[in-house]
Amino acid sequence: MRTLPVTFLLLLFALTTYTWADTGRIRQKRAWIIDSFSIEEENPGPFPYKLGNIELDRKYLVNFALYGEGVTEEPKGVLSINDQTGEICVHKKVDYESIADSSKALKLHFEAVNRSNNEVDTRLGVEIKVLDINDNPPIFQQSNYDVTLEESHAQGDKILTVLASDKDDITTLNGTFSFAIKSVIPKTDNVEFYIKQSDRVATIYFKGCLDYEKSPKYTILLEAKDHGEKKQLSSTSTVTVKISDNNNHIPEFTGQTGSGKVKERDIGTEVLRFQVTDKDTRGTNAWKAKYIIHGDTKHIFKIETDPTTNEGILTVVKAMDYEEQAYQNVSISVQNEAPYFSCTIKNRPDNSMWEVNRFFETPKSNPKLYKFIPVTIYVEDVNDPPVFTPPVTDVNIRENTDVGTFVTTVTAVDSDGAHGNTIRYVKGQDDSNWITVDERTGKISVAKLMDRESLENSTYTAIVFAVDNGEPPLTGTSTVRIHLQDLNDNVPLLTVNHVNLCLDKEPTRVNITAVDLDLPPYSSPFYYELLGDVKGKWRIDPAQGTTVDLVKESNVYSGHHFLQIRIADQQGFSTMQNLSVTVCNCARDSSCHERMVSKARMGSGGTWALILAVLLLAVILLMAFLMTCKAPKNMIPLDNGFGRLITTNTEIPGTDCMVPFNGNDETHSHRETKVPTIIINGVQDVAQVPNSISSDHLIQTSLYGSYTRHLSRDIINYQRSSIRSSTSYSRITIMRQKLFSLINQRLLVLQTCDEDRDAYKPHCYAHEGEFIANADLDTISIAETDFLPESLNYLDYKFSKLATICSPPPMKT
Repeated sequence: MRTLPVTFLLLLFALTTYTWADTGRIRQKRAWIIDSFSIEEENPGPFPYKLGNIELDRKYLVNFALYGEGVTEEPKGVLSINDQTGEICVHKKVDYESIADSSKALKLHFEAVNRSNNEVDTRLGVEIKVLDINDNPPIFQQSNYDVTLEESHAQGDKILTVLASDKDDITTLNGTFSFAIKSVIPKTDNVEFYIKQSDRVATIYFKGCLDYEKSPKYTILLEAKDHGEKKQLSSTSTVTVKISDNNNHIPEFTGQTGSGKVKERDIGTEVLRFQVTDKDTRGTNAWKAKYIIHGDTKHIFKIETDPTTNEGILTVVKAMDYEEQAYQNVSISVQNEAPYFSCTIKNRPDNSMWEVNRFFETPKSNPKLYKFIPVTIYVEDVNDPPVFTPPVTDVNIRENTDVGTFVTTVTAVDSDGAHGNTIRYVKGQDDSNWITVDERTGKISVAKLMDRESLENSTYTAIVFAVDNGEPPLTGTSTVRIHLQDLNDNVPLLTVNHVNLCLDKEPTRVNITAVDLDLPPYSSPFYYELLGDVKGKWRIDPAQGTTVDLVKESNVYSGHHFLQIRIADQQGFSTMQNLSVTVCNCARDSSCHERMVSKARMGSGGTWALILAVLLLAVILLMAFLMTCKAPKNMIPLDNGFGRLITTNTEIPGTDCMVPFNGNDETHSHRETKVPTIIINGVQDVAQVPNSISSDHLIQTSLYGSYTRHLSRDIINYQRSSIRSSTSYSRITIMRQKLFSLINQRLLVLQTCDEDRDAYKPHCYAHEGEFIANADLDTISIAETDFLPESLNYLDYKFSKLATICSPPPMKT
């Protein structure tokens, strides 16, 4: 921007001053003569030197003053004015570049003060122009530049853009400059660098073809020089251009190549190594080799590059079989990771781009560019393992099939015909030892009874090996899956054998459920049937199903009841089971079920605890034959430590003996008896006794004692047979059912109808010491065959001793 003339500025300030004076009602005549001032920067002096004078046409004297940049403001101390004469002097150098104002001028104001009254007479603005000189060279934005180019970089494409600046006045020649390439090291015939510039910006280009082998790096010296009239100033910057090697050399196979060997069934084995040479820079993508296998349709091999040596390593990745293929022909080619590039110079015209041929080649675009070498891989024969055909055999067979039954035959084949191997079959996995394997034929037979219910999903899995006699011996594996077909070898069983019912005026019911381990059609729905005297008391509704209702009629009273149920599956395979039912008045006592069950239940200590309990009952009943219920008149002391023996004169001991009862129901007079719980093989059953046993029933101890002896004998025999027997669980279940059926049949002898109970009221036939002729005594129905003296051998020694004491001495002959 050009500076306004000093006279114009003085006129402007004069008008402003006149207006201010007029406002103050002071009218004066004014006149001035002021020259235009300018200072050249960096003027060497000597200092101070006169710049000029400010003169005012006044008849009175004034004092001059100067304020602003260069005097009272930065840069201070440059200018001063003589207050008497108005002379302006310069005291030091002025820097053009340090002045912030775009006009590059010092802004000041001048005042003239009347000496007589000390009032300001005149105020003027003064602007002193600073003239630039060429004291700054052009400066590059960076002193050094680095750039990397691919060898395939095309001529005419930009390499780098550089910037420079000059602090001198850009409107003069001092502040304008030009770029030039001063030197290029090294100087090669394949490339020429040049510059295009525009307004302080220069862009570098090249002509020709870059060649890494001729020069991997160029150093370019750039110059920026101004256009000063008196002198020209300049600066330089260094540009380093690095060439990245491209693939302009084809790798070549070297060394011996040909055939290789691999053993059959080997995986991961190195077969061959291939060596190549490449003139490109080692370690770059232009040098790194990439090998390709041709003709390997089955993908038997793979080839990888050794990163250190650049060798190709051929490896077998899929097992080969000598019997199927004795050799494999393939071919190998090699290329680089970077595509092949080529650039050649045809002509170098002046002032224009050079004529070059440049192209990229790939194996697809130019197959003849890359060489192929043939390779033959031979397979070495080794001992092969036997192979089962098929490897997995599925066979169906019925469970519980007889031992020795043929199941299936597994067959293995050894493909090594030249070795003449023989095969033997060996049983591998057989967790339950259910099968046998013929070593010579591979025939599989049943070794044990197979139980389907013991398996998951009804399938049994076995492993069979085939071992040859090669060196070393090898083994083949076959899986045999035996699918067991179900047989009706399980009977329906109740899930619970005790239920509770409440006493009610109306019939009440409760659910009972049975399960069968067999599969349809050998299982549910089941057929339920109540046995014994249940008419008008108990019924099943409906009679068929998995879960049915046990219905108690209204005339069944509270107490503990035992029912016998026959449950049959769809094929009619059935079992008789005991069901314990507790009936109590729930409205009167909500806990009655728990009390009645606790009275009726005895501990489940296993089969031997059951035998001991039954034998104890037998001994108690046996003692009842030998003792009276009357209070003894005298006692005979015994010297064997067992206490005292009571003497009685009862004609038939035990006939009038009554078993005490454990309380009674408020409404009904029947009594509760403790019933033994029988547990065999983890299954709990309750021996069925009559719903209520009166004293009349228990008086007939001869019958009950006979039952007890038979019961103990049957349990002992059952226990012995269970210990010796190795039958399956299903057979034990059937034996258990037969045993409980026998127990219930004998207990049912004691059961009589409720209406017959009054016919057998107890009465006393005679007191001790009295004689009654022709007394109609009860008959004791004990047959000779019912008494088994050997059953006493299983009693505790104390009971045996007691029986010896109570038994009458043998008759002397």
